[in-house]
Amino acid sequence: MAKKVLVSGCFDLLHSGHIAFFKEAASYGDLFVALGSDRTVFELKGRTPVNNESERLFMVKSSKYVKDAFVSQGSGMLDFIGEFNTVQPDLFIVNEEGNTPEKQKLCQDHGVEYAVLKREPHAGLTPRSTTDLRTVDQMPFRIDLAGGWLDQPYVSKHYPGSVVTISIEPTILFNDRSGMASSTRRAALEMWGPRLPAGSHEKLAKVLFCYDNPPGTETISGSQDSIGIVFPGLAKANYDGQYWPENIERIQDEISLNFVESALYLVTLGPRHAGYDVLDNTRIDSAGAKALADAAEGCWQAIQQRDVTQFGRFIRAGFEAQIAMFPNMMNDAVAALIEKYRDSALGWKLSGAGGGGYLILVSDKPIPNAVRVVARREHD
Repeated sequence: MAKKVLVSGCFDLLHSGHIAFFKEAASYGDLFVALGSDRTVFELKGRTPVNNESERLFMVKSSKYVKDAFVSQGSGMLDFIGEFNTVQPDLFIVNEEGNTPEKQKLCQDHGVEYAVLKREPHAGLTPRSTTDLRTVDQMPFRIDLAGGWLDQPYVSKHYPGSVVTISIEPTILFNDRSGMASSTRRAALEMWGPRLPAGSHEKLAKVLFCYDNPPGTETISGSQDSIGIVFPGLAKANYDGQYWPENIERIQDEISLNFVESALYLVTLGPRHAGYDVLDNTRIDSAGAKALADAAEGCWQAIQQRDVTQFGRFIRAGFEAQIAMFPNMMNDAVAALIEKYRDSALGWKLSGAGGGGYLILVSDKPIPNAVRVVARREHD
C-alpha cells in the first residue's frame, strides 16, 4: 500500500514551482494537499490571496500528482492540524521556507516522518515563486543585524549607538509580524507601488518614516526599518536620543555583501501572536544600551574585516543585550530552537522585536533546511 503524504501551503498563483514540488512530494506516495484558507493567508501574510480558496482548491485538485486536496479549517502556522489528524499521513513534507519547529514537533509527537525538500525548478524551466509572479520589481525587506532598539529615543538617550541593517531582496514573501519590517514595507508599497523610486536614499527613507508614522501615531516604528529597506547593501545608522540618526554609514562592496550572505541562515518561527507586547517588563538602562551599542560596533567591524567568528560573536552579544532589556523577546520555543543550533552556529538573534519571526543564525558551515538571503545591490 502506498504511503500517505501530506503537504500544506497557500499555493496562490499556481505555477511550475508548485507543480514541481507536488511531483517530487508525490514520488513518496499518495499526495494530500492542505490549503490555507483565505482568512489564514491574510493572518500570516498580511494580504489576501489573489485567487480565493475555492479557486485554489480547484486548481490544486486538478494536478495529476495530487490524490486529494482540502481547505484547512484551523488557523495559524498549524492550520492543517485537523486535516493532519484525519488523513493520518505517513510522511509530512515541507520546503525550506515552510520548515518550522512546530511542524517538526507535530510529526515527532505523532510518529510521522518529516522531510524537507529544496525548491528546485523542473528541468529546463525558470525558477518560479508566487512573489516573482506578483510584481516585476519588488520592494525589499530588511534585517537588523545588530543594535536594534537604539533607533528608539527611550533607549539611545541612555547611551548613543548604532543599528546595523541589511536590505534584502524579496526572494520569499516573509511572514507578516515577523520582524522583517513588513509593516513599513506595506507603507512603502502603498506610497510607491512595487518598487522604490529613484532619488536620494536618505530623503526617501525620511519620507517613508514619516508616512509610516503619521501625526498621532502611538507606537513609533523605528527609523531603522525605513533605512534598512531603502538603503541598498549594509547601513549603520548612528543614534543619540532622537528618532532620526545623526548620520548613516554604508558598506556596498561586493566582497562584504557576499560575506554576509554566505554567513546568514534563517529558521522560521512563525509570526508573533496578536497579543504579544515586547514592551512589558522592560529593564532599559545605560549599561544595557552600552552593551547593545558595543555589539553593533563590533558587528560592523567584523563585517569590514570579514571575520565570521567575530561576526557571530557580536550578533549574539547584541541579542543578549536586547533580551536583558526586553525579556519578552525570549520564550521557551525560542530557547529550545537556540539550543538545537548552539553547537553548529557561531551566533544567533531573533528578527525584529522577537516573539516569533525568524531565528537568524551565523555559521561558517551550511545549516540544513534554513532560508538564505540575497542582499540588495546599489544597481538594483
